[in-house]
Amino acid sequence: MRGPDDTTGWAGVFPGLASGAGRAGVPGAPPAEMQYVPHMSQPRSTARTTAQRHRVRQELATAAMHLFSTKGYEATTVDEIAAAAGVARRTFFRHFRSKEEAIFPDHDDTLVRVQAVLDSAEQGEHPLDTVCRGITEVLRMYAESPEVSVERYRLTREVPALREHEIASVARYDRLFTRYLLGHFDEAAHRAGDDDPLLAEVAASAVVAAHNHVLRRWLRAGGKGDVEAQLNHAFDVIRETFGTGMGVGRTEPAAKAAPAVRESRAGGVVVAVARTDASPAEVLRAIEKALETDEPPTGA
Repeated sequence: MRGPDDTTGWAGVFPGLASGAGRAGVPGAPPAEMQYVPHMSQPRSTARTTAQRHRVRQELATAAMHLFSTKGYEATTVDEIAAAAGVARRTFFRHFRSKEEAIFPDHDDTLVRVQAVLDSAEQGEHPLDTVCRGITEVLRMYAESPEVSVERYRLTREVPALREHEIASVARYDRLFTRYLLGHFDEAAHRAGDDDPLLAEVAASAVVAAHNHVLRRWLRAGGKGDVEAQLNHAFDVIRETFGTGMGVGRTEPAAKAAPAVRESRAGGVVVAVARTDASPAEVLRAIEKALETDEPPTGA
């Protein structure tokens, strides 16, 4: 999951994003509903109850998927799903609010696991590395039961109500990652302007889009292949697109204040030294400036 130790990495593309930096109390910080709040883990005494809840939810989901596949989504009732799972109607509604929600039993639990990844991130880890690890938990949810995931994918393609519910579920991860990234922008290292929400949403959406692309391709292939390795490759593509690596955020004022390009002349050679995040236009201007001098080079 780690990229090369290159200071131009994610921080070079998202210059306000720095590991270990928060926005609490900073003027212009995002509204409270967009701020990331660490999640408190459950006490061990609830482990047995959680396991039982998980079992019942899985049984209801299995019953719902079977009935949707055999009878059709519209023809299937909540009472039939509950009866097939061996529970009462009221038990169904303790776990799910609607029948379309019943075939997505894992999103709530996975959201908790993802949040735990974000909460337990080490101080030196770049926030985008943390987000990549977080969304890998979502992929593992699907990969744990390939046959179930493939069937669920088929159903969501055929039933608009299921597809819309799945889209809404995925959006919850996107919002979680966006809030997390917003909470790790370093105002001191950020360039002039207030692009923090834009940068956080672009970064979060890029990682989510990579996950969704890999997942869809894997599901269309019948759940075959090492999907986690495919996701890691997708992260590499993002790194190559957005920067040369995913290093720790660059927050030192000196690094930000350094010129993008330095130029000099020696003999008949023009030398331009550029930072890796300098734009082609900056490099070209530096070369043009060196060539515009009236003093001919020594030995010309």
